[in-house]
This record gives sequence, structure tokens and C-alpha cells, in this order.
Amino acid sequence: MYQPFDLAGRGVVVTGGNGGIGYGMAKALLAAGAKVAIWGSNAEKTQAARASLAGECGDPARAHAFVCDVGDEAQVERAFADSVSALGRVDACFANAGVSSKGVLLTDMTLEEFRRVQRVNVEGVFLTLRAAARHMAQHGQGGSLVATASTAAVEGAARNAHYGASKGAVTSMVRALAVELARHRIRVNSILPGWIETEMTKKSFSNARFADAVLPRVPARRWGTVDDFGGIAVYLASEASSYATGEQFLIDGGYTKF
Repeated sequence: MYQPFDLAGRGVVVTGGNGGIGYGMAKALLAAGAKVAIWGSNAEKTQAARASLAGECGDPARAHAFVCDVGDEAQVERAFADSVSALGRVDACFANAGVSSKGVLLTDMTLEEFRRVQRVNVEGVFLTLRAAARHMAQHGQGGSLVATASTAAVEGAARNAHYGASKGAVTSMVRALAVELARHRIRVNSILPGWIETEMTKKSFSNARFADAVLPRVPARRWGTVDDFGGIAVYLASEASSYATGEQFLIDGGYTKF
């Protein structure tokens, strides 16, 4: 193994790790040797994901799970403290938890709906990265912070103004933090997924009209899968990315280039 990708002994937090992209990240991080704590807001789903991850990696002692609503400050602080206790130290943190849009026209959108998305997608990322940055600055060994954004941050997505706004905010936050936290040897990057097969996108993908309109615009000619995020997760959590910070990593099969 190329040694910089070896995550043995490293502690990693993945929010929204009980399914979708977060689960794919957690699975790869464990396979690379890391100790991983996944967070999820659904207790039953989160514990089931932990059991599945523990079985796949063959070492249950490296897979941990905590229930947390990332939009709640007290829950984030508690979950992070519990994660530190379980992992010993957090060397990388993936602020991946998010909610989707309900496809609402701006003229029909309520303030409540707008805030529902910002609460998790922006405030949740802020609270998670703040907790991780405080911990990393205190232990003095540096680390990696990663936020999951979306191609909606760089493209115009009709009926998704509030979702696009939330993901654009995340990419801007990441760039600012990359500069601010560099003195602590903390690097900060974002991942922008394209069209990925998850529970969140299941309804859209099952719509033939949607699939016929979108899939031909993906040069890779397939939908992405959660396993497509394992490599970037391991890279960003490892020493291989020690000089990469403030960047947007597009994982979209070429969608935004076509």
C-alpha cells in the first residue's frame, strides 16, 4: 500500500454516515484502517448501519455510532465529545449530513421551508466543523475537515433555490476556513456530488421523464453510486492530501462539464 493512504490509528467522524454517500465514505475509511464514528438522526437506522459497517470491516471495535440532529447545537457538542471518547482523537471530520429540497418554486416557497434546508445544510455544517476545529486546534496535530456540498452550488437548479443557496454557502465557508485554519495545520475542502443513487434521489431516478432528460447529460453515462465516494474520502482523510486545502472536488461523472 502507498503509505500516505494508510489510515491505521486515525479517528474519523462522518455525519449522515448511516446511509447514502456518508455510508460509502465510512465503509472506505474503515477499509483503509481508520476508526470511524458515524452520526445519524434516526437511531434505528444509525445502529443498523454501524452493525453493517462493523461486519464489513471485520473489527467491530473500530466502528461507532451516535444519534445526532446536526442542526441542534447541544446535540452536536455532545456527539462530538462522545466521538472523541470513542476514537481517542478526531483527525478528520466529514460534515456530510444534509436534507434535500422539496422542489418548490421561489414564488411558492415559505420562509419555514427555506429555513428547514439552511438549518441542516448550513448551520449543521457550521456546528460540526466548529466542534472539530476546536478539537483539532487544541490537540495541535492538525487534521482534515470536509463538507459535502453539491453541484447545485455551481449550477442553476430550478425549484431548488434554497438548496442551491445552502450548498453555495458551504463552499464559501470552506474556502474561508481553509485560510483561517491553515495556521493550525487544518485543511478544509468540499465535495460536490452530482447525480448519485441514494434514498434521497430514489424518487427522481424512478421518474422516466427525469432520467431521460438528465442521464444523457452525464458523460460517464451512469448514475453515481455511494462507493464512488470512498476514494475521495480516504484521500482527504490521509496524508496524501496534506497540501490540498480550500478546494472543491467534483464527483459527478463529468456532468458539470457537459
